[in-house]
Amino acid sequence: MSTLFHIKNMVCDRCKHVVKTSFEKVGAQVTRVALGEIETSLPLSTSQLNSVNETLESFGFEILDDKASRTVEKIKTLLLQLFQNQSIVSPKINYSDYLSEALHRDYSGLSSLFSSQEGITIEQYIIRQKIERVKELLMYDEQSLSQIADTLQYSSAAHLSTQFKKVTGLTPSQYKQSAVNQRQSLDLVSKNI
Repeated sequence: MSTLFHIKNMVCDRCKHVVKTSFEKVGAQVTRVALGEIETSLPLSTSQLNSVNETLESFGFEILDDKASRTVEKIKTLLLQLFQNQSIVSPKINYSDYLSEALHRDYSGLSSLFSSQEGITIEQYIIRQKIERVKELLMYDEQSLSQIADTLQYSSAAHLSTQFKKVTGLTPSQYKQSAVNQRQSLDLVSKNI
């Protein structure tokens, strides 16, 4: 009888490795690992679960117990995958339709749930995710601002610059030249800036 655990803040392959290792450390037989999820072949004992929780928390992860938290984490994971995997981003994507279809739920309900759990709207979260992705792409210095704008579905480089400055207080050029270049960890994007 397999057991599925939903994990908060799993945002990359390294995160999957840390979570998998944490479960294996207590003797769990891991059968599958995906962003935000890990499955074991058998349920964990109370002592195993306590030990895993302690280890996960030391790395900034958390096992999600309630359905609302799992749904919000799934929204974050879907959006993160969308922004990190440029090949699935198409110029005509509608984020509300994308989330509704992926989660088989009405967007207004998802939006209300997300806002109540995170303290920001899905739209604000999307903007913050996009800005963090812009920061990353600026640091790589492989694309022009116009190319970055196209990649992340901005209507123009000017629109991207305006939004970037509104969120960061700097223009993309100023950010790129800045010695600070502070990027935010992706699992903290929804936290108040």
